[in-house]
Amino acid sequence: MRQQIGIKTIITALSPNGARWLWLELAQALAQERERWVLWIPVFCGAGIAAYFYLNFEPPLWVGPALTLIGIAGTYLSVGRENSHPLVAIVLLFLGIGFSSAQFATWSADGPLLENEIGPVDVSGQIKKVEYQPKSIRVTLEKVRISTLAPDKIPNSVRIVMSAKQSRLTSGDWIRIRATLKPPSPPAMPGAFDFQRQSFFNGPGAVGFSFGRAVIEGSAPKTGTKAAAFYIEQLRENINASVRETIEGEKGAVASALMTGDRAAIGKDVMAAMRDSGLAHLLAISGLHVGLVAGILFFSVRALLVFVPGLVLNHPVKKWAAVVAIIGALGYAIISGATVPTQRAFLMLAFVLLAVIFDRQGISMRVVAWAAMAIMLVSPQSILGASFQLSFAAVIALVAFYEEIREREKYQNHQRSFWRVGAYYVLGVAMTTLVAGLATAPFAAFHFNSVATFGLLGNLLAVPLTAIWIMPAAVASFVLMPFGLEGIALHAMGAGVEMVIWVAKTVSSMPGAVRVAPAFPMWGLALVIMGGLWVALWKQKIRILGFPIVVLGMTSSVFMSPPDIIVSSNGELAAIKTTDGGYVVSTLSKAKFERNIWLRRAGLNRADGKWPKNGKSGDVSCDGGGCIFSKQNHNVSFVRNEDAFAEDCASAEIIFAMKKGIEKAVFGDGPRCTKPELIVTMHDLEKNGAYAIWLKRDGVRVQTVNEMRGNRPWVNVLKKNK
Repeated sequence: MRQQIGIKTIITALSPNGARWLWLELAQALAQERERWVLWIPVFCGAGIAAYFYLNFEPPLWVGPALTLIGIAGTYLSVGRENSHPLVAIVLLFLGIGFSSAQFATWSADGPLLENEIGPVDVSGQIKKVEYQPKSIRVTLEKVRISTLAPDKIPNSVRIVMSAKQSRLTSGDWIRIRATLKPPSPPAMPGAFDFQRQSFFNGPGAVGFSFGRAVIEGSAPKTGTKAAAFYIEQLRENINASVRETIEGEKGAVASALMTGDRAAIGKDVMAAMRDSGLAHLLAISGLHVGLVAGILFFSVRALLVFVPGLVLNHPVKKWAAVVAIIGALGYAIISGATVPTQRAFLMLAFVLLAVIFDRQGISMRVVAWAAMAIMLVSPQSILGASFQLSFAAVIALVAFYEEIREREKYQNHQRSFWRVGAYYVLGVAMTTLVAGLATAPFAAFHFNSVATFGLLGNLLAVPLTAIWIMPAAVASFVLMPFGLEGIALHAMGAGVEMVIWVAKTVSSMPGAVRVAPAFPMWGLALVIMGGLWVALWKQKIRILGFPIVVLGMTSSVFMSPPDIIVSSNGELAAIKTTDGGYVVSTLSKAKFERNIWLRRAGLNRADGKWPKNGKSGDVSCDGGGCIFSKQNHNVSFVRNEDAFAEDCASAEIIFAMKKGIEKAVFGDGPRCTKPELIVTMHDLEKNGAYAIWLKRDGVRVQTVNEMRGNRPWVNVLKKNK
């Protein structure tokens, strides 16, 4: 057998003719991994989906099916023929399937987004979901009617924040209320998260806040398929109410989140502590929770059946317990909202338990692959979200790690004492946390621009509490609820939750608990994904070739430079980079959400300060008419009135008119400014979205939000064109 690829192989490849030799070695190693090729099918499918969403124009509907048909034809013509290589055709086939699924998802997406801010207006609809927040109530309405809009302009769903002083609202109620609505927000800056795209696929199509009390005009239907959906949602609401009445305060909010997935009632301080301590995953119903529920049911039912005389000898009680565990896990997944991590966890768990029922191998990388394939085909847009990427990164890394562990004899068939079992459990939690943390860190850095430094410590303390104490109490609460006895288990659960909250607050308050990570480019994330999959999906030493790819992706932020100037789409906020690499901003009282995103993407915790009202500070000088920023022979003006605009037209290279109609008030229909290379008006900001500008010695680079997004269905068309 030829030598497998290792470090010596890579060194040898650097010699003359080494590239050809390395290619032959790689081909040989891939041939030896033939049984693992099938694991790359979801990867190619996901690449097709990503290619569709990466485009900044909407491709014709025939593109995806055409790629698929070409792949099918190529595969058919290649299979069984000498000197034929169907690999390219197979790759093209699954790229086409992924591309087609994304196109279909866009074509069938729910309704329009609201085009402009409106209100106050009368809004009526049926409540799809009610979320009780600490100081307010948030409802999602469907079958919406808005008094000032034509039916074809009304989103299919809207989300409205209300005062907590409302009558008792439940899912299925028909309500009417006075509210102000606005479209989902575009990205805060070029490259930032696109809320409009998320809302286009998953809703809501508008968000807003209400005035006064809602008027209840009807209740949920009692019969039909729709009644079942409302019944499940009402059941979630009743469980939340019962849990929060029994367990008061922040403990009850966290406990209800663990049981139903509803995190709306959790206070900001607790959410921040859970996030900064690396424990936020405990609040998102995923593999840990679904696996614990199924495991508790499986072992409990099996233990009970063993005690029935003669039953275990004559009947497959293990398989019966697996059936009960599947049913219980499915019920928990439905009650907890069936999010992407929950779907992935249930699909994988179902495969494992079905393997128990049919006497097959349980968890494997193939199970993960088919679960990913199923989710991508049903909901292709989910691959863009942090939820999908984090959950699959963690589970793929863990399965690959424990596949390797199982193959090593020193970890198998050992008789262990009670203390050794306990030590191995602690070691298992530590290794699981470390592997999952390393696998998800690049995605947390990309999406949230932060990494929890002491996540390992937090998880070592909190995960055993969750597994041994909290989730068993939660399962017992579910079982006891029909009899009205859930309080017994809920009080025990509350005590465990209180300890987890204490761990989160203690760990998050440690110095340096959170590290801010600067943004890195999309191609960097692609390298991390491909390198990580290369490491995880292969089993031989060929996998080491993936590590340098991951490292290159993780360090890709060095190829990015934060903009020198950023201006928000509504003109409320502007930021200028200082010589020290920080930012000074035009205001510290407005647009806090946008400001925080800008700073995090630059790898900063806070702004360096505010522009001066009058006078000069660093490279910024201001007066009553506006401010001027000078850098590397570039003068950029931010003007607030007609006089400043007319004056700076003779000297500035770039002018931002931060008030509507300034340029028309000065020039009317006459000659325009001739000195500036770029004039950005409020109309331009509304049309193009936030601006990012880089000032270089050899010129100026300008990038806008809608330039990056292009002409896609989820881009707000009216705002773009008005």
